[in-house]
Amino acid sequence: MLPDPTGPASLLAVLELVRGSSTAPTFRTFAALVTGLIAQTGRCTVTGMLSGVGLTRTWSHDRAHAFFFRAAWNPDVLGVCLSHLIVRRLLPAGAVLYDLAPPRTATRSALRACCQ
Repeated sequence: MLPDPTGPASLLAVLELVRGSSTAPTFRTFAALVTGLIAQTGRCTVTGMLSGVGLTRTWSHDRAHAFFFRAAWNPDVLGVCLSHLIVRRLLPAGAVLYDLAPPRTATRSALRACCQ
């Protein structure tokens, strides 16, 4: 069992908004690594992220590396979730946006999971 990520409630609330882009265990790893990336004072490495969140002695580095190579998460869906989050927070309601990006590779059901 992974320890719960610790960090500012505001950061964890933002991360919670992109939860639909991964499975529950993968999301916990993601939240811990993002928190560690922000909190670390050294290099931007897996070791630095684990050090920043205080998990260097309790987590295997292999677990953190596995997030990037074997975990069930979709970077395309994460990007769409983040773009929806940014648009909802920064643009006024009813603003017109034009999608000039090429077609996405993520499935519609996966996108619906994070964009509600």
